[in-house]
Amino acid sequence: QVQLVESGGGLVQPGGSLRLSCAASGFTLDDYAIGWFRQAPGKEREGVVCISRSSDGNIYYADSVKGRFTISRDSAKNTVSLRMNSLKPEDTAVYYCAAADLMVGCHISPTRDYGSWGQGTQVTVSS
Repeated sequence: QVQLVESGGGLVQPGGSLRLSCAASGFTLDDYAIGWFRQAPGKEREGVVCISRSSDGNIYYADSVKGRFTISRDSAKNTVSLRMNSLKPEDTAVYYCAAADLMVGCHISPTRDYGSWGQGTQVTVSS
């Protein structure tokens, strides 16, 4: 059974950091483009960052997180992590990881190529 599970969310003060993890079962994350998305209450889901399949190696960040967030792979653990630094209240959202079967490159919009999604993990940035 193909499954993605996010973890690492929580409550953090503005300026703080969190590390989210996306773990897979039933398939190898290195063979897929992986995207991180988020949805805040009352807002549409938005793309945060994506990383292409391991053999390609491209990364794309949304302008809103560029310089603050870093995506990375751990092939041995079959996970993709999202390191989030300098967090702001506007980063508060449910964060989802998703997998897309793309041969090259990745994109965070549109999302129709992302066929497998996790259940999400809540990130709250507040003092």
